[in-house]
Amino acid sequence: MSTMQAIEISRPGAADVLRLCERKRPVPGPGEVLIKVGAAGINRPDVLQRMGLYRAPPDASDLPGLEVAGTLVEGDVGDSGLKIGDRVCALVHGGGYAEYCCAPASNCLPTPQGWTDVEAAALPETCFTVWSNVFERGRLGPGETLLVQGGSSGIGVTAIQIAHALGHRVFATAGSAEKVQACEALGAERAINYREADFAEVVRTATDGRGVDVILDIIGGDYVAREIGCLADDGRLVIIGVLGGAAAQVPLAQILMRRLTLTGSTLRPRPVSYKAQIAAALRERVWPLIETGRIKPVVHQTFPLTQAADAHRLMESSAHIGKIVLEL
Repeated sequence: MSTMQAIEISRPGAADVLRLCERKRPVPGPGEVLIKVGAAGINRPDVLQRMGLYRAPPDASDLPGLEVAGTLVEGDVGDSGLKIGDRVCALVHGGGYAEYCCAPASNCLPTPQGWTDVEAAALPETCFTVWSNVFERGRLGPGETLLVQGGSSGIGVTAIQIAHALGHRVFATAGSAEKVQACEALGAERAINYREADFAEVVRTATDGRGVDVILDIIGGDYVAREIGCLADDGRLVIIGVLGGAAAQVPLAQILMRRLTLTGSTLRPRPVSYKAQIAAALRERVWPLIETGRIKPVVHQTFPLTQAADAHRLMESSAHIGKIVLEL
């Protein structure tokens, strides 16, 4: 068939602007493969794009969706080690909410043995984000500690599991007793209900006043000053979201005196070659942990493609623990 069903953003707005449509089936270019999509992950950037607050790059599909899992059906696999017919999950530049999606072969990873497409679709965006920010930009090293803000989010559950599996002490914040329990079950030494306790004070106490070496922050805003206060000397604060506000007061003297690093990044605009390097690192360092069961899928709920609006509403409610996935 030359056409496919997809979900498009009819206009910027609330979740009900997502609508089912018919589009031409995409054609893979050089170095790209075509994936018959079995499932697609929902991510916060999808919601922001739908609202008109995060424009898709000029070279990206206007359809939402940054991660998929399914079967390679055609294209140029290059030296990826994959072949047509393989089950894969992939980080994509857009277009994931559809029956077919193109992806750079270098940004595809084999679906872990025994995992469904739904489970595998929960991996790419979170794993690429966590590895590039916690372990590359944040340089979390042997014997160091990590604090994950929003530990029950898709990013959070992945960061907790990877860091714990690699032998790090992990702390996390969450907004309810249920979410706190979930974070600790996944490997957080201590999860802090930020509605009931000061996370900075709890972290300082738990580390005998030293603080943590790396913080992964999706909040920004007034969290930044408090986070700097619970970093260890030479610590690194990595900001990947600004749910709490894009402006912050920063205690510069603390950065100077304690040699702190304040940094951040977004993944989508990075070139395919950079994402390929992350994919290679994941295959070497994280996929073996998945294959042995030390990292497990955390899927909160699935929705059929036609109910993408309901999936977005759940994402915006923040009631979920782990990933929300569309199933085709």
